Order: sequence, then C-alpha cells, then structure tokens
Amino acid sequence: MSENRAARVLVADDEPSIRFVLRETLEQEGFDVVEVADGETAFEQLSTGDFELGFVDIRMPGLSGLEVLERLSTGPSDPSIVIITAQNTFENAVEAMKRGALDYLVKPFGIAEVKALAEKALRTRALEREVHELRRAVDQQSTHGEQLVGKSPAILEIFKTIGRVAARDVSVLITGESGTGKELVARAIHTASKRAEHPFVAVNTAAVPRELLESELFGHERGAFTGAVAARKGRFREATGGTLFLDEIGDMPVDLQAKLLRVLQSGEVTPVGGNQAVTVDVRIVAATHRDLDVAVAEGAFREDLLYRLRVVPIQIPKLADRGEDVRILAEHFVSRYAGELSDGHPLLTEEAIGFLAEYQWPGNVRELENAIKRALVLSSGDVLQTEDFAFLLGEARPADPGCDLAKLVEADVREALGRPESGDIYRNVLERVERPLLSSVLSHTEGNQIRAAALLGINRNTLRKKIVDLGIEVPGRK
Repeated sequence: MSENRAARVLVADDEPSIRFVLRETLEQEGFDVVEVADGETAFEQLSTGDFELGFVDIRMPGLSGLEVLERLSTGPSDPSIVIITAQNTFENAVEAMKRGALDYLVKPFGIAEVKALAEKALRTRALEREVHELRRAVDQQSTHGEQLVGKSPAILEIFKTIGRVAARDVSVLITGESGTGKELVARAIHTASKRAEHPFVAVNTAAVPRELLESELFGHERGAFTGAVAARKGRFREATGGTLFLDEIGDMPVDLQAKLLRVLQSGEVTPVGGNQAVTVDVRIVAATHRDLDVAVAEGAFREDLLYRLRVVPIQIPKLADRGEDVRILAEHFVSRYAGELSDGHPLLTEEAIGFLAEYQWPGNVRELENAIKRALVLSSGDVLQTEDFAFLLGEARPADPGCDLAKLVEADVREALGRPESGDIYRNVLERVERPLLSSVLSHTEGNQIRAAALLGINRNTLRKKIVDLGIEVPGRK
C-alpha cells in the first residue's frame, strides 16, 4: 500500500443518511471513503487489508457489526474499527471493546466526534506499527544472538527513540563510550526500518588506514592506484537500499569529511579514479565516542557535516550509570554463552551479582560480556561466585623485595633461624600480616565485604570468619 495516497475508510451502515453524513465529513478531512450497506460486504472489504479505518453499524443485514469485528484479526495491518450504535448501553460498549473495537459512536452523533475518532484511529495505527516494527527488530536481533538488553530508565528512553526514528528515513548520530553498544542500537534502527530487507553495512572508519578509507567508502576503478587490480563498488554502493553504519566517525580525516558531506548532499558517489557519479540510496547512522562539538571547536570535525549527521542524536549512557541493568545483562550473557563455554548451566550467586553491580565497568557492556565469558571458562562449578570475578580488581603482582613487608618477613625468618626449635614462622608472619591486610582492604572498599573478598581472592564466608576471629572493625558497621 502506498504511503502517499489518502487513508481509506469504510463506512458500513444500512441507513443511506448515516452513510452520507459520514462520507461528507471524512472526505472533507482528506479520507478516501467507501460505502457498503450490509455486514457480509463490510467484512469482505475490511479483510482486503486496504483500509485504515472502518465505521461499522452494530445492526445491519447479514453480519452484525460485532460479528464483523469478531471475524477480523487485530494485527498491526488490520483496520481500526469504530462501532456505530443507536443504543448507548453498557452491554454494547463492553462487547464492542472486548472484541477489539477502537471506540464506539452513538447515534445521533456530531461532526466533531467523527473527526476526533478518525484522528485517534490514525494515531493509534501509527503507534501500533511502530511497536510492531520494534518488536520485530528485537526478535530478529535475538535470532542473531545480539540483543539490546535492559530496563533502566535510560535504556528504555533509547528503546522509545529507536521506535520513533526507525520508520523515518533520517540520519542518526549515536554517541557513547566504547563498549556501550552503539552498533547494536544502529542495527536495531535498521531492523525496525523499511530498509530491513536490504543490507546493513558497518564500517569502522578508525580501523581503515587513512589512504584506503576513501576507496573503502566510495569504491575505485581498476588501476586507480597501485594494487587496484580490479574495480570495487565501495561500502556506499554495497549498502544501496539499506543502512550504512559509520562507526567512530569522529576519527575520520577532515579532507575525507568534505567528500562525505558532498555525498550526503548529492546522493551520489564517484569512485576513486572514476569520472562517472553513481546514485546511491542509503540511510546513514553514525557513531562516535568523541565529543564532536569539542572536535568542531578544535577544527578536527566539520560543523556542517555534524549538522547533517546529527538529525536525531542518541546518547548511550555508560554502564556504571545504569547499574540496575547489570543483573539483567549478566544473566543474559550467562544464558547466551553457557552452552558454548561451560559444561553445565551455571547460575550467578546473589553475592556475585552484587559485586558486578558495584564494579565501575570502565569497558562498559563489552567488558561485562567478556568478564562473563572468562568466568564461564575458568569456573570449576555450576555456580559463578564472587571469587570467579576477582580478576576484575587486577592481577596479583609479585612482592617488591624493597617493601616493608618483605623486610619484616626476612626479619622473622632470621629470628626464627636463631631458635630453630620454635617452628612458628608461618603463624608469626600470618598474625603480623593478616589483620592489617584485611583491615586495609576493608577500609579501601568502605566496608563492602563482597568487594573485599573478591580483591583478596577468598570466599566471603571465610572473610566473615576472619573478621570475627581477629576482632577486625569493619568500616560503616554500627
């Protein structure tokens, strides 16, 4: 169905005067109106999928309005139905709404009421289509093993923005720190758009050598430069009809930014070494971890290109700012990779989840994903515990021979050598080291025993016992 034609409305009523009033009102509002006088014909017409809205009388020859409504499905491509009734009864209202009616119209009705219902129907259908497309995008992402996950207010706002922008063919600029999931957002926009059946082509502009980036994007002719033994289409033409994702756009050389701007303005690319411009039809979604306003001020990024790319901006927060999503993401990654990287179906303990939620995640979602993978590979059991993530707090370093601890240990050894019958070096050193060690770690973790146990590489229960046995005062505990 063409998006440019007027929305079609079916008026189904056995009273010619009602049909006349509805036709006149709706045609004045720009609708294409079709009239029928019985229920069977109404159902046949509405089943074609060629109508956005139907005004259907509750009592007609053949099928009643409620029977027509019941036979129709309620998918996003099906028309919205307004039931017309001469009897404003509770039963009629309830039955109409139960069977999926958008609303009901009571005779005699006013012109303004008809107009308001028609506008409501179109708004409702537009929202239903957006929701349907967004669900389809999420479903397809799940099929490919990649999925936007989260329930925090920040990520829900991103979901809403994707739903609003996907069907509108405008450029989108996604910003956020490395590892936040910028490409996942770009893919979700593509998959929920009308371009979904065409290619999604991703180019990391920072990963392609400067001298090859123009050819990578726009293509080249055979012999255009040394090594160009065959012509190449380039990423713009590969993405024709679909979406071109330009990752790390903030690192693109300024001279190439000018050429990119000309392509975006003209809709044409000229291959390196060629003279013939080629028309391309692509949607641009760009991403960067840089602040492009600062880059513009520094002369490292063209202001006119920024305006062209940032029609709709999407800012992805760092994972530390959406802490409530850590549990959801961690459990998602465990479920996703368990079969591939472990022998069973591991579960995360609440203590482990608490530790992960408090970690700052400088590498964002990507770091969390990799941490889950590493823990799955190295864990020896079916339960992922806090100590399975101790590596996040840094690898153990060898003791510095010049440090005070090393000197103290050396002094204890020399003293014990003078009285070999005692045999208590191990206990003496532990007593001297363990209490200040545990106190120091608990102080640095502000009394957080989950983090302290992970940093020490011991079980939390073991830490609790040592706190009691050694009489250690825990910061923050009353």
